[in-house]
Amino acid sequence: MASLTSTDDRGVTAQAAAIVSKLDRAEKIRLISGKDFWHTEGSPAHGFESFMMTDGPHGLRKQAGDTDHAGLNDSVPATCFPTASALAATWDPALLEQVGHALGRECRDEEVGVLLGPGLNIKRHPAGGRNFEYLSEDPLLAGRMAAALVRGIQAEGVGACLKHFAANNQETDRMRVDTIVDERTLREIYLTGFEIAVREAQPWTVMCAYNLVNGVHAGEHRTLLTEVLREEWGFDGLVMTDWIATHDRPAGVHAGLDLEMPSSSGAWDQRTAEAVESGALSEGDLDLACGRVVTLALKVAAERASRPASQDRSAVHAEHHALARRVAAAGTTLLTNDGILPLEPTGRIALIGAFAQTPRHQGGGSSLVQSTQLDTALETMRARVADGAQVTYAPGYDAATGDATDAQIREALEAADGADTVVLMVGLPTSFESEGYDRDHLDIPASHTRLIQAITARHDRVVVALSNGAPVVMPWADAPNAIVESYLGGQAAGSAVVDVLFGDAEPGGRLAESFPVTADDLPSSHDFADRPTQVQYREGLYVGYRFHDSFGVPARFPFGHGLSYTSFELGAAKVTGRGASRKVTVPVTNTGDRAGSTVVQVYVHDPVSTLHRPAQELAGFAKVALEPGQSADAVVTLDERSFAVYDVASAGWVVEAGEYELRIGLSSTDIRATKTIRLAADGDVTPVPAPASAIATDREFEALLGHAIPPARPLFPFHYDSILGDLEATWLGGRLKAAMSKVMASKMPIDDDMPEDVRTTMEAFMVNMPLRAIPMMSEGRLTFPTLDRALRVLNATGLKARRSAGRTTD
Repeated sequence: MASLTSTDDRGVTAQAAAIVSKLDRAEKIRLISGKDFWHTEGSPAHGFESFMMTDGPHGLRKQAGDTDHAGLNDSVPATCFPTASALAATWDPALLEQVGHALGRECRDEEVGVLLGPGLNIKRHPAGGRNFEYLSEDPLLAGRMAAALVRGIQAEGVGACLKHFAANNQETDRMRVDTIVDERTLREIYLTGFEIAVREAQPWTVMCAYNLVNGVHAGEHRTLLTEVLREEWGFDGLVMTDWIATHDRPAGVHAGLDLEMPSSSGAWDQRTAEAVESGALSEGDLDLACGRVVTLALKVAAERASRPASQDRSAVHAEHHALARRVAAAGTTLLTNDGILPLEPTGRIALIGAFAQTPRHQGGGSSLVQSTQLDTALETMRARVADGAQVTYAPGYDAATGDATDAQIREALEAADGADTVVLMVGLPTSFESEGYDRDHLDIPASHTRLIQAITARHDRVVVALSNGAPVVMPWADAPNAIVESYLGGQAAGSAVVDVLFGDAEPGGRLAESFPVTADDLPSSHDFADRPTQVQYREGLYVGYRFHDSFGVPARFPFGHGLSYTSFELGAAKVTGRGASRKVTVPVTNTGDRAGSTVVQVYVHDPVSTLHRPAQELAGFAKVALEPGQSADAVVTLDERSFAVYDVASAGWVVEAGEYELRIGLSSTDIRATKTIRLAADGDVTPVPAPASAIATDREFEALLGHAIPPARPLFPFHYDSILGDLEATWLGGRLKAAMSKVMASKMPIDDDMPEDVRTTMEAFMVNMPLRAIPMMSEGRLTFPTLDRALRVLNATGLKARRSAGRTTD
């Protein structure tokens, strides 16, 4: 494929190989680990420089001044765009490509070579703590949107990084949990989005995940990193670890890993040298990894030299803020509306909810952006209505915690009394969802529910505007006159939601994830974040709408759903093309009196299949924007993968001969038309028994896996993946934990002056710290040989104590 930049990739690769050939072994070993927390190693004497990478799927998070060991210190001001859940709700790749351009431009201005994003792990369960940072429950939509962001970022001469590869779908015990998933599910659900983004956008880098996949650490998984990613998909960039994810660097390099991040201060160097000396790691594998590091360094330097920094940063930030406002509105989804919206800027409007003054606009953890400015709904609404209406405000609850006193509730009700319309802003406080931990329920805070119930009982014109990064349950959904899902809309969230409420912008969003009635409905709830060392994906393919539509369990709001302020009519669909290469053309007319957009979605249903399949799967989509009375064609292109299943026996994608139904609609449940096509034989599929329900039994899961279900790794004896908390199981371990915790506390200080969300993330990070990370972060105070000796002593004394107590493992 052609390069996405002006850089001559072949020439740079050859230049890098020549440089590597002049390095001695020690230099090469140092090169495949970071220089510090954010920078790679460089060697000006050999013709390549260090470069910086930094977090920011939805905004640049470059740390100001000295970097800290958690990477969560204050960062330079940057545009905070809507988070991934809101970006995906736009269903607009062209718009996301514009966001990518803006992200890349700000990276160039700050001399950042690689932006660590986008994240596109599948939202297996809506309680995933990092779901705000991921795009969708559907791999096609996630892949297309991620590819658009990558194209935009890299068009500005900055590398993008797909993360986290792969099957990283929970935060609980993410550094050691083993994801047990059958090959077909892995391919069709959890890898497809990455494949689409790699093939369509050629990212410069990919980041491997913390977790294990079927017993192998993601960073040591040769099947994933070399056979699938490189040999099958054609990825030719650099693979790096997630921060402190290294479990065995020599094994990782052999598997296809190129770069350990951040620097481990040489902790792995001796073992890597020994592995090369013994032949466990070949010199050729080491050279390949070094070559990719140098290639990326040369590419970053060449792009930087050819692209000057912006002369007027303030003008750039103003331009990007306007884009962020437009994008936030485009991702805002109108869930219900009895006609109350859009509002008129007249009368008396009660704006209730602390989020109106203290916006919940982004997620917690490593994606936290220092916004260049922050709009509030309160200020924007008052400016919007001017003298035409009176806006009264009451916070109703504490923005940081979501808690409310009786006095705050009374104040809110008094502010709402006599209002013509009440706009109630509620959702999830930052502490409810963040990197590092998962939610243990899908409820909004009790005080928010109390406000909704109290206000809707007293008023007949109530709009609920939600601020949250992931689905919430809404037993109260029928009470308000309208519900607006604004997600986490970035620094312009406050102004964007006001734009939508008054109709200055349309609610352009369509859900990229299903909102369940209750988490108990979901088969993934059977095994989610409830065992420390293993998670079993027994629901297989039945994630999100694939479950709801296949088993007749309605979602509260279905995948693809979103209302408009206008109306649309779909004309007769036309299907053209031959074989599996088809084009679906659907005439769309705006039959209302306002401009607006809609998303035409095409799902494929296979009535007769050798393998069990979901009732329908998204095969393509097209967003169409129309003026009142205007018509245009929505065109959706399908290919072999639109119809194929992954056949494990032949290790390939197969389209079975037969009839397929194309379902055309405006959500997964709002199907407006169907078309049937017949495809000729492409190959044979090997039968595999289908589970009888959405949750496979032991025998059914073993049939899907093709082998026995592996036992979960016990908590004792202790090993590299044991976490600090595990050590408390023995007296000596408790003493060692205290000593190790002091070492870590000196590198990752946690204090009361930290913002609550940062402190909570840091605490979760510390609790889940695997023992292997201690030598990597201790700057030589604790080495791997010392850790090995400590583990031998701990396990010997612990085993003796357990034998005397009549047990040997946990």
